[in-house]
Amino acid sequence: MDHVNRFESRVTFRLLRWEYGVALLVCAALFLLHLSEVRWWVAVLLFVYIDLIGYIPGAIAFRGSINGRISKVYYVLYNTMHSFVTHAVVLGVWAAVAGFEWAFLAVPIHLCGDRALFGNFLKSFRVQFEPVAVPAFVEFEKRVVAQHGAARPTPERV
Repeated sequence: MDHVNRFESRVTFRLLRWEYGVALLVCAALFLLHLSEVRWWVAVLLFVYIDLIGYIPGAIAFRGSINGRISKVYYVLYNTMHSFVTHAVVLGVWAAVAGFEWAFLAVPIHLCGDRALFGNFLKSFRVQFEPVAVPAFVEFEKRVVAQHGAARPTPERV
């Protein structure tokens, strides 16, 4: 919500997902408009390698874990591969060496799709790799809603 209160309400989280949804639609429309210029093997590779490196190893480790705890390496892999910064570098180097191509849109389509459709953002070391409700957060959210949920902004609180 802000740099001090680093959590999202249900509404702000939904709005954030909608923003990524709009970006997803724009990228998908550009991709479709240039479909005849897309090299498919490049698009598929770029779309799939993100999860092959960044998600699947951690998901396998998590499912094999007795207590849900896995190495932080899997979190780093996930966050690195699901970062727009990482792919700006990867695609920037690729474009500098081989030139721009419309298949690059597979990356923002994947990342925006994860965020908009599934609500998956970068992973914190403080929670399990796969989404599991943290009882203390559930309780905290209930308290915040109970305390501030019905409040309407007034000029002095805006």
